[in-house]
Amino acid sequence: MKKFIVVAGNIGAGKSTLVGMLSEQLQWQPFYEPVAENPYLADFYQNMPAWSFHSQVFFLTHRLRIQYDLLLFPGSVVQDRCIYEDAEVFAYNLFLQGHINARDYDTYHALYRSLIEFLPAPNLIIYLRASVPTLIERIARRGRDFESAISPAYLSQLNNIYEQWIHKFTDCPVLTVPADDLDYVKNPQHLALIVKKVQEKLTGKDEVIFQPGEFFLQSEQGPPEN
Repeated sequence: MKKFIVVAGNIGAGKSTLVGMLSEQLQWQPFYEPVAENPYLADFYQNMPAWSFHSQVFFLTHRLRIQYDLLLFPGSVVQDRCIYEDAEVFAYNLFLQGHINARDYDTYHALYRSLIEFLPAPNLIIYLRASVPTLIERIARRGRDFESAISPAYLSQLNNIYEQWIHKFTDCPVLTVPADDLDYVKNPQHLALIVKKVQEKLTGKDEVIFQPGEFFLQSEQGPPEN
């Protein structure tokens, strides 16, 4: 049976990397977050209050197109970031910062809610929970120039919004991965553990969580000392 799972999380949490590794392990099709040529982006960075609404509507429309492509794809897929995050995290953050006024935000959110009523929910969301130091280290490691100005305060605010969103999210099951503790790039056992937990979630097992001892069961480093 076709499955649709999403890897969600803050900037630098390791979403794209995990999408690729899960796709290889499960033999599913990866769908990465595309680089879209947003025609409002230059104006947005010059004047965020004037162009945030327009920019977010563009991204929402673009994400809807991706969702349609996912529906048409015949096999199981792993998606890098989802339509929920665009609206519930990034657009909401712009609203909190005062870059989108209340009237425009209400209009945007009503459009978003109307759209997702027609979209099937994923079978599973994998939420990568990472602390700000971990995010900063991973952002620096990948060395993207346009991410160099991202501040710890901005990442912290996004983390808070992500936590609020995932706490109240009920459209599908959620598997929260402690990304500070699990290094699925360097440690194959950690990747195998995530794959195992994903499969358990997809088969309907309740209360699938990560136990601290599991992180270090076959780890070269072993658990940290108290």
